Amino acid sequence: MASVRVSGTEGYADEAEELLKRYEGIPAADAHRAVLHLIPAAPGSVLDIGSGTGRDAAWFAAQGHRVVAVEPTDALRLPAMALHPSPQIEWLDDSLPDLAVLLARGERFDVIMLTAVWMHLDAQQRRRAMPNLASLVRAEGALIMKVRHGPVPPGRRMFEVSPEETIELARMQNLHPVLNLRTESSQEANRVAGVTWSNLAFVKAKRSAA
Repeated sequence: MASVRVSGTEGYADEAEELLKRYEGIPAADAHRAVLHLIPAAPGSVLDIGSGTGRDAAWFAAQGHRVVAVEPTDALRLPAMALHPSPQIEWLDDSLPDLAVLLARGERFDVIMLTAVWMHLDAQQRRRAMPNLASLVRAEGALIMKVRHGPVPPGRRMFEVSPEETIELARMQNLHPVLNLRTESSQEANRVAGVTWSNLAFVKAKRSAA
């Protein structure tokens, strides 16, 4: 039986081979320079949603973190597993906005990363997704997002998402903004096309006792 296409993954399976080359060619530390200070030095638990080629998951694992890498596109997840074998990484077929597999496990994470994921969800999906993400973050843990702005590549499904909207959705879930930084694309062709990125980060506050 053919698998049901997950909303927002359009175009990725067809371009998987090219994407593997492109993403793996950019070091994770360079791609995430704006948020390096938010990633714990001590080994912890990281949830990488939309893990793609596994580049970031492997980078976290190399730092000693235990990583759950979520990727709904088989054409990315299966090569990623072969490219980055590590006992520190668990690969999951799950997807936003519901993250049904993850939520059923009842885990909490020190860091949740969404790189180039959030803008694939429409407004209703984003409203559904934020409470699910918040429930997966430990108290004082971080939710880190990298959101793309600019022209949509052919065959992809993307929406223009403002940092302000995302910050408001996060605040409603006890996630407090600690970073809102616009940066250029690291890919020259995208820079020329006018692509920019919002680097957003939130910390989950401890709930005070009633």
